[in-house]
Amino acid sequence: MPEQKEMVTFLSRVPMFKGFKEAQLRRLGGRFVRRSYAPGTDIVTQGKGGAGLFIIVSGRAEAVLVRTDGSKAVVNTFGPTDYFGELALLDDEPRTASVVALEETECLVLSQWEFLGALRDDAEMAIVILQEMTRRFRRALQVL
Repeated sequence: MPEQKEMVTFLSRVPMFKGFKEAQLRRLGGRFVRRSYAPGTDIVTQGKGGAGLFIIVSGRAEAVLVRTDGSKAVVNTFGPTDYFGELALLDDEPRTASVVALEETECLVLSQWEFLGALRDDAEMAIVILQEMTRRFRRALQVL
């Protein structure tokens, strides 16, 4: 996704950024780093510090929670345009689950530092993101 236009088009399909204007997507797009993961590789690890937000560009991954009794549960699966790690954009707490690549997986990664810088530049972005995070939280509560 080397071209800025492709990045903007891709980010516009990510639920977290659906309400963003094109100029906001361009500015935010320049803050992401690309990372690739081999099948079976941890993208993030439960209990470890977070690097920020991850968006799947290609491939698939699953979120795995290790319970206190040692048993494991798959709590979510991710494919292109799905994202995870949004809580790490706002705090420095450990990851609540591991996310493991199921196949060759390419991600865009946005660090907390870059995210907060973007919000300082354009506070309107914070409103859109908080609204999406609230919707996602409400959906998670309905499942419980």
